[in-house]
Amino acid sequence: MTSELQKKLDTGVPHSARIWNYLLGGKDNFAADRQAADAVAAQLPEIVEFARAGRGFLTRAVGFLAGEAGVRQFLDLGTGLPTADNTHELAQRIAPESRIVYVDNDPLVLTHARALLTSDPRGATDYIDADVRDPEKILNAARNTLDFSQPIAVMMIGILGHVSDADGPAEIVRTIVDALPSGSYLAINDSITTPQNDSAIEAAKSEGANYHLRTAQQITAFFDGLDLVDPGVVPTPLWRPAPGSEATELAVCCGVARKH
Repeated sequence: MTSELQKKLDTGVPHSARIWNYLLGGKDNFAADRQAADAVAAQLPEIVEFARAGRGFLTRAVGFLAGEAGVRQFLDLGTGLPTADNTHELAQRIAPESRIVYVDNDPLVLTHARALLTSDPRGATDYIDADVRDPEKILNAARNTLDFSQPIAVMMIGILGHVSDADGPAEIVRTIVDALPSGSYLAINDSITTPQNDSAIEAAKSEGANYHLRTAQQITAFFDGLDLVDPGVVPTPLWRPAPGSEATELAVCCGVARKH
């Protein structure tokens, strides 16, 4: 780890990417991340299922987008720490020429992204060190890799919950969608407010982590002006489950929609 990275990396403050890494059994996390995750899990034991459901949705959504929808460009906001079957691996398995841009603001994600997010030579991958609250910076940097005259799929998997209402999540989504050409897609996945989820979030806040739960209706509103792909906004395990799988309802929902 470089001295510059060490300066930027505050291991005493939990970060969402490292919390999810811990919940999924990864090693790239610190005591503060584990404490926050354990506090949530004590109130919400199925939090690990939430994490796995989000990864499953990413797999199915990218499969649909790169396959049936024919998208060849992806903007993945809130990348998280690299695991198996990242967006570029999923997309390039179907279409090797796919181009993917990842965005995150955790220095640890940055160092891993540089090492692990390698592209099929027929396509391209890039990484932007930026906060989702700065969509103009993200869009400007993404243009170095993505062609904004051709459809782009924007992946927002578990990221909007980290944006408070005061920071204008709807405006962030709208700024990004407005920059996309016709035929582009938006995919969102986030936990929703329930008494159990709410108590778990309060426990996380006591450990220094912060998350903003919304209703399924509020998440649906992020797709305003877009055409929702069947089955619409639904509990995450129920979005186009793999044939033969046992999909159970969880308090986390998702959807994919197309821009006219």
